[in-house]
Amino acid sequence: MLPNIYAILRQNATVLSLVSTRIYRHGSAPQNVEKPYITWFMVFGMPELQISGTPDSDMDTIQVDIWSDTDQGVESLAYAARSAFDNAGYAARIVQALREAETRIYRISLEVDIIQSR
Repeated sequence: MLPNIYAILRQNATVLSLVSTRIYRHGSAPQNVEKPYITWFMVFGMPELQISGTPDSDMDTIQVDIWSDTDQGVESLAYAARSAFDNAGYAARIVQALREAETRIYRISLEVDIIQSR
């Protein structure tokens, strides 16, 4: 439950150099935050049920949104974030890539399934 996305992402040197500490939980960032930045939230969480006793692990689906003023910037950061998850043993898939209509900010959204022991 509630995997440490912040720590996973900051283990990647490129992510760290591009966003520093601008990784925000609950799917939102402070108003007028410097770009690029990353937000994340839990989409789904479920214990791994078993008949013999209490669940010993959880499977969580996390959405990670990559934000940047430029198309090249959002793509570079998305590749770095994907690499961070790959290195941690989790596969990330793209669920959307778009430019926000009102803000004109580029966004790539990744979903990551994380299984962790309790």
